[in-house]
Amino acid sequence: MDSEIALIAFPYQLEKLLSEIASQNNLQLIDAQPLSGGDINQVFLLKCKQGRFVVKLNNNTSKFPNMFVAEAAGLQLLKTSESFSIPEVVTTGTSENTSYLLMEYISVGKLRSDFWSLFAEKLATLHKTTQQNFGLDHDNYIGSLKQQNNICISASEFYITQRLEPQFKLASNHKFHFKNLEILYKNISEEIPTEPPSLIHGDLWNGNFLISEKGEAVLIDPAVAFASREMDLAMMKLFGGFSEEVFYNYSAIFPLNEGWEKRVSLWQLYYLLVHLNIFGSGYLPQVNQIVNRFL
Repeated sequence: MDSEIALIAFPYQLEKLLSEIASQNNLQLIDAQPLSGGDINQVFLLKCKQGRFVVKLNNNTSKFPNMFVAEAAGLQLLKTSESFSIPEVVTTGTSENTSYLLMEYISVGKLRSDFWSLFAEKLATLHKTTQQNFGLDHDNYIGSLKQQNNICISASEFYITQRLEPQFKLASNHKFHFKNLEILYKNISEEIPTEPPSLIHGDLWNGNFLISEKGEAVLIDPAVAFASREMDLAMMKLFGGFSEEVFYNYSAIFPLNEGWEKRVSLWQLYYLLVHLNIFGSGYLPQVNQIVNRFL
């Protein structure tokens, strides 16, 4: 017997749910294996006669409406950029009052020698995908938080009204209060360069890419929008895990505006606010440090 967990090892209701999802999509389920899936979703590898698939489950559709529909749309948008490899979405649906996202399973491999230089090339290609305005035609999620994407005419307007303001409001609801936000927004708006919108992954930390059997990067769990491309680079630097070769090669392929490294903390403010609102006060010192820097 291999390392996979047979269906009989799962509770009956979960076994029934996975079997029903497979049946809805004309798949014959053989067995399943739990995968890591974050804080709000369950994720399983489904071994079927037709091949292997990944299914993400969420049973709180009232709190997270259209979460997987938005994720599927984000994956498809990334795929249209013809940059990184992206898992193929099979479908989204609902079964047993549980929403699900069914998609291609990516077998994991090892880094190839040119992994980071290829990553830089693909990231530049992704960011060269543009449209007239900033934003998106639908809202989505970053982790467990809703992310609004109303159309804006500038990077600064989008970042302040669609990213910072909602997070500061949510932080206030969580009893984290900040003063002089209007001054902060004004100062930040003066720092953000004028540049066309880029299609960004939106949550590009080192846990949101896989290494395929070919040794290439595969992006997962997007929080996409057309925004400043510096947001992706800032998130990549926040928790580490990316070679400096990426940033050097990226800048050679798609030169960044002068002073971009000084703006990294400006963009990281959003991601740290997200973490503050999800995980609590452990992120407050970093948030305060950046806020004070721009006041």
